[in-house]
Amino acid sequence: MPQTKFKVDLRRRMNEQEVPGHNRWHPDIPAAFSINPGASFRMECLDWTDGQISNNDDPSDIRDVNLKRVHVLSGPVYVNGAEPGDLLVVDILDIGVFQEAEWGFNGIFARENGGGFLTDHYPEAAKSIWDIHGIYATSRHIPDVKFAGLIHPGLIGTAPSKELLDEWNRRERELVNSNPDRVPPLAELPDKDSVVLGTLEGEEFDRVAREGARTVPPRENGGNCDIKNLTKGSRIYFPVFVDGAKLSVGDLHFSQGDGEISFCGGIEIPGWIDLHVDVIKGGMEKYQIKSNPIFKTSPVEPHYTDYIVFEGVSVNESTGEQAYLDAHLAYKRACLNAIEYMKTLGYTGEQAYMLLSTAPVEGRISGIVDIPNACCTVAIPKDIFQKDIFPKKEE
Repeated sequence: MPQTKFKVDLRRRMNEQEVPGHNRWHPDIPAAFSINPGASFRMECLDWTDGQISNNDDPSDIRDVNLKRVHVLSGPVYVNGAEPGDLLVVDILDIGVFQEAEWGFNGIFARENGGGFLTDHYPEAAKSIWDIHGIYATSRHIPDVKFAGLIHPGLIGTAPSKELLDEWNRRERELVNSNPDRVPPLAELPDKDSVVLGTLEGEEFDRVAREGARTVPPRENGGNCDIKNLTKGSRIYFPVFVDGAKLSVGDLHFSQGDGEISFCGGIEIPGWIDLHVDVIKGGMEKYQIKSNPIFKTSPVEPHYTDYIVFEGVSVNESTGEQAYLDAHLAYKRACLNAIEYMKTLGYTGEQAYMLLSTAPVEGRISGIVDIPNACCTVAIPKDIFQKDIFPKKEE
């Protein structure tokens, strides 16, 4: 078993750990430890909210969650010899839950505090707790479903250079300024509230806290991509922007549907992850991997082959306005169509919304060339349900 190089105590918040992690991106956050290329190691992770959500039936902790705190990440890891222009090769060897925390959570954030993909339709907070039984998950809040999880890190990435960080902040500030009063906002800008920056102190802490980018979106360094297929057996090739690469990881999910549509999104868990790292010198230029990572998929996946599939096209569901090849809108329509159908099976809209976000749902851009409508699909495995879910002709 790989040696544990980053440990967490589930009774303590990230800033209280023996070696704290971080919740902002910045090149000057000190490394938590260093490792040589070719080494394997284990990192333990807190859940993305830093322990704010409880295993109960009350959604008020979802409603009131402090989103300035997220995501708490383990690391950074300094990979000896890695330099800007290299590729960092990261193999995910294994991932698991802690024996003392064999449960996870999913939720719908209130519009005024984060919102989500369908916040116009579901503006109030809701929560589902999921019990983990080996490879399977069930929930007392969403009955008659059981599925195998595809456990993965929602967030894994390298540190940005100062130049890249400045570019992130510039373009996201420009976007927010285009509609500064929007709720939820168009982007989350640097904010000193609830910052965790490893072992930084004093004036350096204050400077990095003012500059550090929020971890909410995916960016050129990887980050919060929420790709459910990045599971054990996957290999990721990350661009290196700073000496040592400074790899960080967190936001573990026991399971997730494509899109993580509820934003509090997969089955969120604390846990551990085993990694192996190597370096391809000059790999960014050689393979033209300059702006985003690439990855090799894993041979390990839940074996579901029969799905019920819902289509959506790029027509606004409220106004009937036609959009031009808008895949975001088409995926939204596919999700809404799936939710309306699941209501006929006895689920509430909130239950169906959270199920789409947690189960191993397959999302696709099925058509992107036939003007004016993009077509997206949402495929739900039929075997996760403990009842027949397909339409039936009355006898």
